[in-house]
Amino acid sequence: MFLVVFRNRKRADLDVDAYIHDAMKMEALAEAQPGFLLFRSYTADDGEVLSMSEWQDEATAMAWARHAEHVVVQRRGRKEYYESYTLYACDSPKVQRFSMDTVVPQV
Repeated sequence: MFLVVFRNRKRADLDVDAYIHDAMKMEALAEAQPGFLLFRSYTADDGEVLSMSEWQDEATAMAWARHAEHVVVQRRGRKEYYESYTLYACDSPKVQRFSMDTVVPQV
């Protein structure tokens, strides 16, 4: 698995409708890409956004990063949507899981 985390703050003068249109289009396009596994996005009370995508491997994540339509929207994001962002990418992240479904009851 290859993990990508996109941490960002939007511009105060953001065209919300244009942003939503592009975000929805990119999410649908990403989901159709080979190697796509998961996308989630969360907004904090202070407006900061954390978006996470999981990919089969680094090659499929990098193919998405270079996808022609995605590149156009990335440029638009830097010019029109984002005040700031940080992108984290991690190959083979350490994963720990917990689920109540798998807990063995103590006697």
